[in-house]
Amino acid sequence: FKDWWWKMRLGKAYYQLGMLRDAEQQYLSSLRDQDMISTHLQLANIYMRLDQPTKALEVYKKAGAKYPHEVQLLVAAGRVHDQLNQADEAVVLYKQVLALEASNVESLACLASYQFYSDQPEIALRYYRRLLQMGCDGGSIWNNLGLCCFYSGQYDMCLTCFEKALELADEDTQGDIWYNVSQLAIGIGDLGLAYQALKVAVAAAPQHIEATNNLAVLELKKGNLETARSGFREAFNLGPQSFEASFNCALLAYKLGDLQ
Repeated sequence: FKDWWWKMRLGKAYYQLGMLRDAEQQYLSSLRDQDMISTHLQLANIYMRLDQPTKALEVYKKAGAKYPHEVQLLVAAGRVHDQLNQADEAVVLYKQVLALEASNVESLACLASYQFYSDQPEIALRYYRRLLQMGCDGGSIWNNLGLCCFYSGQYDMCLTCFEKALELADEDTQGDIWYNVSQLAIGIGDLGLAYQALKVAVAAAPQHIEATNNLAVLELKKGNLETARSGFREAFNLGPQSFEASFNCALLAYKLGDLQ
């Protein structure tokens, strides 16, 4: 049959059933009958499921040549570059998206994250404020705003942002926000606030490795050696891949003369 729509739906059914090669054939056949953007996107998803990101990028590039102003293709290609740790290529695509659609939330958020981790929190702050102006009001946005204010030296705004983040936070993000409050407190030298914030962070997220480790460090500064040792061991058990807890526990044992 020559109906491109039914071929695309059949490919979707094969995809849901995990029959990826059959789905690929249906999508390719559908594209030969009728070239559609949605079909290109679904075909690239198949290659991502097959762990062939380069092939997926080829699909996006081929489709982009036919539809150069299609935002969905650019955003999808940017996602793949992000997953491949090719941040520079992803940023170029996200900027192209914003040139075509200035209110694209995903591109703004990705560019903000990129600028923050590129040691440019002031620029990241502008992107996050833009997201707020567009109505993307949530705990994560305010949390990131607080971090940007902290690392750009705007300490007067940090606590206000974190307070707003805690008001809007859900159970999954409360631990991270309190941990960031503790980082702010350590940065300004208020170890009392840092200790209380880490206590709340561990209570809200018992599996939070960094909060558990940092709380043990503060216990050590207070002279509570056994509590600190227990905290380091708990942090190591929560995340054996995290080296900080292992190093701190070993350093404590060395200082106590426990060379075994």
